[in-house]
Order: sequence, then structure tokens, then C-alpha cells
Amino acid sequence: MGMRIFFTGGSGKAGHHVAPYLASQGHQVTNADLTPLGHPDVTDLQVDLTDAGQVYSAMAGMPTMADLDAPAREASQGSAYDAVVHFAAIPRILLAPDATTFASNILGQYHVLEAATRLGIRKVVFASSETTYGVCFGQGERKPLYVPVDENHPVVPEDSYAMSKVAGEVVARSFHARTGADIYGLRINNVIEPHEYAEMFPPFLADPSLRRRNLFAYIDTRDLGQMTLRALETDGLGFEIFNVANADMSVAATTTEIIDTFYDGVEVRREMGRDETFYSIDKARNLLGYDPQHSWRDELDDPRGEA
Repeated sequence: MGMRIFFTGGSGKAGHHVAPYLASQGHQVTNADLTPLGHPDVTDLQVDLTDAGQVYSAMAGMPTMADLDAPAREASQGSAYDAVVHFAAIPRILLAPDATTFASNILGQYHVLEAATRLGIRKVVFASSETTYGVCFGQGERKPLYVPVDENHPVVPEDSYAMSKVAGEVVARSFHARTGADIYGLRINNVIEPHEYAEMFPPFLADPSLRRRNLFAYIDTRDLGQMTLRALETDGLGFEIFNVANADMSVAATTTEIIDTFYDGVEVRREMGRDETFYSIDKARNLLGYDPQHSWRDELDDPRGEA
């Protein structure tokens, strides 16, 4: 029997891949979004996440029309959903005024977590961001304190979007402390759809500096789907934060070349593979069994002439 998943932001760039993927794995997925996804395997529900009443009503409501034939639930039974995946947000700076970005994102985070935990849902997976480390949208050049960057690296962002994500992690930790629910945050790196390899990556392979702000990393939407499923299927971790990226870098340069060119003076904490991501996914591998399967090398020729 699959899970019933309340999925916010299923019409966004990441969500419109991940929500149908979860449905393809046998789960019932309701997409709570202002814009419908229109996928035959996903139920659409128009919800404004900045409105606490709408969020609570949506999460407490009936997931599908088929539930009309199911026995009525008592009010004390809480939500019919088994899990929440919260991806909805204004996805970066410069799409809305800074104050709007922060307010919208943190209100949505609070409302979703409050409704989920008050309704007795014991698993919440939410989207945090690579930007929390302060490199992506930092003013001027920002370097990590050490590489590879793991989840223990300080988070000191300067921009409204990353601030909202750091604050959202604090909110999530607090709801876990209050309820004991499993709440996992995914610090998602730059999301890449399969068709974008041919469109976007040739310049990256020619000029690795274009990927400096993303720590030379990326996440294929298909592997993001796997990561989300692994988080949903793994119970008992409490509150945890996970980096999410693919296993290799988004550039053709080697790790040694990147360190010499861009990370001179930055501490290298362990030996790294020649093409290994600087955005460490060791924790996700070890605790969730995450095993990314995709690479730009499957879609494009490596300019170094190697398979």
C-alpha cells in the first residue's frame, strides 16, 4: 500500500518531475500549488501556502474523489495523508522583492509544518538549498571554508532567499523538538532537467568559472526524485539535513584543477576523486542509501575525450 503524500510546489521546476515520479512508485500524490500540474497521476489542489487556514484545510481534507466511497473519518483521526513533501517557494532572488521572497517562503514553511504536525503527520521532507552556505548568492566572490562542503559547514547567507531557507531549517528543527516527528531537510543543489544538458552544459565545460557559485555541482531531477523517495522511506532519524547533488561535478575540469584555480588556500579535508562533487553527499549515501544514477557525461561528450 503506497503512501498518501501532500506535495507542495509540484508544478515547479523540481516538483513537476518529482511529484509524478513518486506517483509512479505507487504513491498517491496531491499537488498543493497555485498552478495546476495537470498530470494524470497527480491530484491538483489550489492552495495559497501563505494562508494558514488554506493550508490546514487542504491537509485535513479528502485527498481524492475516490475517498467519497471510503468510510468517513472522525475528526480525531487527523489527516488522511501519511507524509508531506514541501517544495513550494519563490525559488531564488530577483523574482520578487527581497522582503516578499523572505516572507512568502518562511510563512509557507511555518504553515506547512504547523498543519502537518498538528494533524499527526509523522514524516515531512522539505526543500532547503545550496544557497544556505552563502556562496551562491553572496556579493562578490565567496569561497567555502573547506571542501568538500558537508552539512556541518557554517550557513551564513547574505541574500533573502537563502536567509529564508536557513530560517526554515530552524523552524523545522523546532517542530521536530515539539513533536518528535521525522523532519528531513534537503539542501538541494542547482536543479537540472535532462533536456538542459545539451542547452546549458557546453559553456560550463568550456569555462568552469561559470559554476563557481554552485560549488561546481548540480542535481539531476531524476536523482532528486530518488533522494526524495529515500527520505520518505527512511524512518526514525528525527531532524536531519542532507546535501543533495550528483556524484560528479558539472564541469570537465578535474578536482585538482578546480582546487588549484578556484580554491587556493581553502582547506581540503580529505582526498577526493578526480571528478567528485565538492558538494558532499556522503551523509545522504550513508543514512538514506542515496545512490545517484545520472551524469551530464551520459548526455554529452566529455571534452577531455574520455568516456
